[in-house]
Amino acid sequence: MSNRPIFRTVLTSPNQHIGMLSTYPPEICGLATFASALKHELVNSGHRVDVVQIDDGNSDFVVGKSVAATLVNGDPASIMTTAAFLSRCDVALIQHEYGIFGGPDGQEVTDLLMALEVPAIVVLHTVPLTPTSHQKSILVEIVELASRVVVMTKAARDRLVSLYPIDGSKVVIISHGALTPTREQSREIDGIAYNRPQLLTWGLLGPGKGIEHVIDALTMLGNLRPRPRYTVAGVTHPKILARYGDQYRHSLIERAAKAGVGHLVNFDSTYRTVADLTQFVASAAVVVLPYDSRDQVTSGVLVDAIAAGRPVIATAFPHAVELLASGAGIVVPHSDPAALAGAIRSMTLDKHLHSSIALEARRISHSLSWSSVAAKYARISGELIQNTHSMAI
Repeated sequence: MSNRPIFRTVLTSPNQHIGMLSTYPPEICGLATFASALKHELVNSGHRVDVVQIDDGNSDFVVGKSVAATLVNGDPASIMTTAAFLSRCDVALIQHEYGIFGGPDGQEVTDLLMALEVPAIVVLHTVPLTPTSHQKSILVEIVELASRVVVMTKAARDRLVSLYPIDGSKVVIISHGALTPTREQSREIDGIAYNRPQLLTWGLLGPGKGIEHVIDALTMLGNLRPRPRYTVAGVTHPKILARYGDQYRHSLIERAAKAGVGHLVNFDSTYRTVADLTQFVASAAVVVLPYDSRDQVTSGVLVDAIAAGRPVIATAFPHAVELLASGAGIVVPHSDPAALAGAIRSMTLDKHLHSSIALEARRISHSLSWSSVAAKYARISGELIQNTHSMAI
């Protein structure tokens, strides 16, 4: 426990001092984008957020402009320095994926957690369904050392509690956040989106995204008029690009050309701000998430699509099954182009179906806004800070 004075400004003010440990822009990854958006909304709510950016050893690592400190993986002194820095805050908010921390399976995160002198909220972006024994032991230790553990779906919580010997009372569900368009923007876009059947998949590219199945599905929709057009937006994941180059993207372009639908598929690598991306997503008729994974309990892209009020067609990965259950999209089997084609046909031909799905997506989008999500993090943080004060007295 810290030996700092027990009289803290947080007890007379809603403002909190939060230390956040994460990858961070300009690094290109979903976790960095998540951390940046959450920090922005917490700051807008009057809290102070100091970011410690993780240097994962990539040769192109660049420190973000608003970063207060860095954690260098593989450096014990840096781990202790980071723990000391975070301990000067009221609470530490730590984003976790196995691959972003040093050591086998990122085990250095446990050294950092043990050195902290303030409560820690750990956000689990991954909960493996079939972990190795080492991955499992690390996750169990993380939960033991954390004051609270956040997962983003009920499926993730159920998996964590049932498969890992942890204290379930520490685990809370806070959905992934998203930037939502205004009602006026949504109404303006709806008519345009339906009358121009534009399909969209976006995110960092790499094997397992299942885009080839959508390309194959397009070959089964030759009698639709107008024919759906398909945009694949995003660059190849930096780690995949460094190891394999742009092989996956090139294979998709070649596949579309050989199938005779190359003129219907557009690969868009344009960089977009979060606001621009929101508008871009909202202008699509349907968002298609054809992922091969049967294990994915959290998808920021899925949340962004629903927040934008867009109907979704997704394979049956756990987060899609959970979030689309009320009718905000259509879930299809994995690796099934015919099922994808059938869902696309239904969305395209049945305007009532398309409108009702879009309406349901918009209904549930309010709980996914970054302001709502940040408020939940601040509430948990405030409770931990108050508990720390009470124990110190």
